[in-house]
Amino acid sequence: MFIIFLLYDIINMGDKMYEYIKGLVVDQESTYIVLENNNMGYKIHVPNPYSFGLEEYKIYVYQHLREDESTLYGFKTKEELNLFLNLIEVSGIGPKTALPMLATGSVSGIMDAINRENTLYLTKFPKIGEKVAKQIILDLKGKFKLQIENDYVDSNMELVEVLRGLGYKLNDINKVLPKVSKDIELGEQVKEALKLLLK
Repeated sequence: MFIIFLLYDIINMGDKMYEYIKGLVVDQESTYIVLENNNMGYKIHVPNPYSFGLEEYKIYVYQHLREDESTLYGFKTKEELNLFLNLIEVSGIGPKTALPMLATGSVSGIMDAINRENTLYLTKFPKIGEKVAKQIILDLKGKFKLQIENDYVDSNMELVEVLRGLGYKLNDINKVLPKVSKDIELGEQVKEALKLLLK
């Protein structure tokens, strides 16, 4: 299958030479996958290689360039990539430290821990001691509020659309979504949300 290889304009993009690569996963190893695109195999380090099937994916990538190193890091979502990019800007954290965080923790969980100054959660990750955890919080706290709200919207899109159809604004819907149970049918979710919105 011929797959178009998309290469973004590299002017003023620094290390971020590629935005994403779309191709077929043809191999999985303990720390990376091989993504075939246009008869080329890209070695891409990812958080959980065995979570990928041998099928086509759109992988958001970051190219880590140093004098003696050129490494591709890949993620299934833009949210994962953006969190990774923020983490590697923190003093004491490089790609090889940030990647295991995304392998064992969720995006929303890590962002919530940062915003709540939960050093205990952060120090459970490999190579993250208390000093580094505090530096992460110092550098990144407050940056993820909007993203956490968007995560709730994405995971409750049907409910959001119903409530918007009833005339409610997205900002107001965002405030009640975390309080609505996810384990009930859509109709019951709407009732719960309306009660909260009418308070």
